Amino acid sequence: MRPKPPNLLVLLKITISHYNIIAYHSRHCYHRHSSMKALVVFDIDGVIRDVANSYRRAIADTVEYFTGGLFRPSMEDIDSLKSEGLWNNDWLASQELIYRFFEKQGVARENLSISYQEIVDYFQRRYRGTNLDNPDLWDGYISQEPILVDKSYFDNLSQRGFYWGFFSGATRGSANYILQRRIGLENPVLVAMEDAPGKPDPTGLFLAVEFITKQFSLPPDNSLPVFYLGDTVADMMTVQQARKIQPQRQWLAIGVLPPHINSDPAKKEKYRHILLDNGAVNVLEKTTDFLSVLCQK
Repeated sequence: MRPKPPNLLVLLKITISHYNIIAYHSRHCYHRHSSMKALVVFDIDGVIRDVANSYRRAIADTVEYFTGGLFRPSMEDIDSLKSEGLWNNDWLASQELIYRFFEKQGVARENLSISYQEIVDYFQRRYRGTNLDNPDLWDGYISQEPILVDKSYFDNLSQRGFYWGFFSGATRGSANYILQRRIGLENPVLVAMEDAPGKPDPTGLFLAVEFITKQFSLPPDNSLPVFYLGDTVADMMTVQQARKIQPQRQWLAIGVLPPHINSDPAKKEKYRHILLDNGAVNVLEKTTDFLSVLCQK
């Protein structure tokens, strides 16, 4: 039988109590005390915005187009690929699904004449729209993405004593479109695709911590624990790699179930196990649960 994952509230208490920054009140709510509790870094896709009908739809469209309509990957196909932990970049994921389809037909990938740039361009026109460079004119799938948190969520994080920022494999333009235009955040710490190697390389996570430290004037040698909230195996593996390289700091991977599986209990449980097996210390039903467990009625 699989061991039950630790309760996140207990985990938070154990992780950060030794910093003398938690006060436990009679209403059973953890509040800010004399200094910040921890650093919280968020992935964006599947954590801040629902990408089932945007990025994942663009993957399916792209694969279908370049296979001549012979194969359109399902959500399960895309989840299965991403569970390998290597395909956080959706352009590369699209390319890999195309390659694997043709390999099953007996065509070696090196014999295909489809260029990576062609794949990227088609994908982006589905995702952003016909005008790729002007966010004011984006009318593709990105303009319809449901937002999973609002600005008040981040205000509450700050009020409860957390420093926060974002590390995402999305392009900077796409990430800022959501964070600034849709949610209304002002100059948030953001490490995007252009800034660091792809996950599970932890360079981007280290950069996010560095930028948060500078933006909020924390001591450069602070040892506050870092939580990273993500929805993929690559996100969990990124934290594991960070822990190996910087073992002097606590790095904690918090899994978040992506919205597209929430209506299917069996898929939710399977996905939860996959994240736990790849390093998640806990898996949340939704991003906002991370804050709600800090103040339980």
